[in-house]
Order: sequence, then C-alpha cells, then structure tokens
Amino acid sequence: MCRSIRSLRHPDLPATTGEVEAAARQFVRKVSGYPKPSARNQAAFDAAVAEIAGASERLLVAVGAAIEPGPDRKPPQHGHRHADGPRPLAPAGPSPA
Repeated sequence: MCRSIRSLRHPDLPATTGEVEAAARQFVRKVSGYPKPSARNQAAFDAAVAEIAGASERLLVAVGAAIEPGPDRKPPQHGHRHADGPRPLAPAGPSPA
C-alpha cells in the first residue's frame, strides 16, 4: 500500500462527493491496514468510510470550500509514480559485449 495519502482536491475546484468518499476510503484503508476488508469486516469498514466522509464534508463546508455531487475526478493510481508523472526510463547505455 502506498505510504502517502493523495490530496483530495485542488483549491480552485469544488470537491465532489466522490472525491470525499475516495479520500475517506483511502484513510480507512491506511488506518486499518487492509486494502480490502474481509466479508466479516465489510460493515465496520463501510460505516467508518461513511463517518469519515461526513466529517470531511463538514470540515470542507466550515472552511468555505464548495462540494458538489459527482464522481472522483482522479481515478486511483496503480503502482508507484513520481509527483510529476511516471518515473523516467533509465538511459540506454552501451550493450554488453
């Protein structure tokens, strides 16, 4: 699992409900240590996501940010990436003889 938690939104755009939920789900995964809950823990996992999403929406409203209905604009990333994009490939050197 990635060590850093990605930013929820950009300051110049309203947060979407999908972004708030994605951030809450990422937080619950990080705290629980499980990228996906077992069937036995699914209800507790979902309740935690809902509670944290609600708290996050209240925080955003309190600091004057807008929230609009909609999906997460930034789909989950797979693999490790640099902040500026994918890691550059190593330059090709001379082939071994």
